[in-house]
Amino acid sequence: MSDEIDDPRRDFLVKLLTAGAFVTSAWSLPETVQGMGKIPKLLPPGKSFFDISGDVKVNNLPATLNTFVKNNDVVSTGSGAHAVFVVGKDAFILRGNSSMEIEGSEIINTIRLFSGKLLSVFGHRENKKKLYMRSSTATIGIRGTGVYMEADPEQTYLCTCYGVTDLYSNVDKNERERIVSEHHDKPKYLLSKPSRQGKLIAPAPMINHTDSELTLIEELVGREPPFGIEGDLYKGPRRDY
Repeated sequence: MSDEIDDPRRDFLVKLLTAGAFVTSAWSLPETVQGMGKIPKLLPPGKSFFDISGDVKVNNLPATLNTFVKNNDVVSTGSGAHAVFVVGKDAFILRGNSSMEIEGSEIINTIRLFSGKLLSVFGHRENKKKLYMRSSTATIGIRGTGVYMEADPEQTYLCTCYGVTDLYSNVDKNERERIVSEHHDKPKYLLSKPSRQGKLIAPAPMINHTDSELTLIEELVGREPPFGIEGDLYKGPRRDY
């Protein structure tokens, strides 16, 4: 992909960065990224981190922009910190007070979110190999999709931003649900105890993540989201470029 900013998507991303538009109620890109015009683009080989702020560690060692993240590493963040990074075909925003483990051999096969908040986009697996995300209360089966997860001991929040996911309760393996989402259609809570309706998988609102953030991390792995740059319409499958 060319470094020249001649693609309308890139122009739009630059405007978002300089306007400070990558914001949610819980997180925003730091002023240094916005002010320096740090443009999201496909990361070169050997690079993992696009942005780091605050206390970020890989395998309990302080991380820098030159730290390489690989399968079977643990990435964690302190209070008010965040990390924006790539592993293979997959990209992540790990928010503050969060901890995740990346498991796999040649490609990631499991993401364990021990605690905190994680926005992820995943590339398609060869031979239809399924990727799993796991927390204390949930197991999520994924194939080439975008998801946002929040995990604590009492519940897991899962928004299938686009694509297909299979949700399984860790409390009762018989309670499961397939989600087919075009644009944040069916967020869910996966609970440690049944709801008033007796369900372990319950409806939830769309919270704490944005289309702009999804666009940012898809850009880092050379893709674009399926809903268009402004997130107003679903326009079909993602494509590499």
